[in-house]
Amino acid sequence: MRYLIKFSYDGTKFHGFQRQNNEKSVQGTLEKVLSDVFDMDIVIKGSGRTDAGVHALAQCAHFDAPKKVTREDINIINRILNDEIVIKSCKMVKDNFHARHDVKSKKYVYIINNGMYEKEKEGYYYQLKYDLDLGLMQRVAKLLEGTHDFRNFVSGPRIDYTTTIFKIKIKRKGNIIIMEFVGIGFYRYMVRHLVGAILDVGRGKAKVTDVERMLENPHIDKKLSVVPADGLYLVDIKY
Repeated sequence: MRYLIKFSYDGTKFHGFQRQNNEKSVQGTLEKVLSDVFDMDIVIKGSGRTDAGVHALAQCAHFDAPKKVTREDINIINRILNDEIVIKSCKMVKDNFHARHDVKSKKYVYIINNGMYEKEKEGYYYQLKYDLDLGLMQRVAKLLEGTHDFRNFVSGPRIDYTTTIFKIKIKRKGNIIIMEFVGIGFYRYMVRHLVGAILDVGRGKAKVTDVERMLENPHIDKKLSVVPADGLYLVDIKY
């Protein structure tokens, strides 16, 4: 029987999602607890990898189990996980369901503290004091929407850099700036590259036309800023 779980985690407690030999990961932690509870080797397949320091409010993964998974099973698993990871829901799915391949859209949020530095926000907000032009930032965001070759906004080599961003929304509440990204899929460090580009334009370090050229010519030799993982959250996945 195949199950789809939706869960949250604090990225500061893990060295990324993907299982690693010598580092604490979300995948490795979940697999160990599930394997112990069900007394067999359980492998989970996530909707995608989040990097070290990235948080999730609604990450998803599937796994196969030899028995019906009950609410009490999930309660036991959550108690063992001790709030480092919290399984929010678990439902049976078809045997051919795949948590990554069947994704229709993902939503990420990036949170910025644009006011005075606050110690308690460290690791959870990107904190910067530069004056930002929200109008220019929104112009760049509109340019980035749609289907593009995002080669200039991705880290590491890939065969295909093309994907679709449905919507980028930027809003400000006092000193807090929230950027929302909804798209089919996001490649390695892609959201962090996009936020960096938007901020570079907002602070006058780059021009809107720079970003436009980088989209139109994927091989252009220009790089913009890449923001840290601190303020990045995976908040929703649609199937």
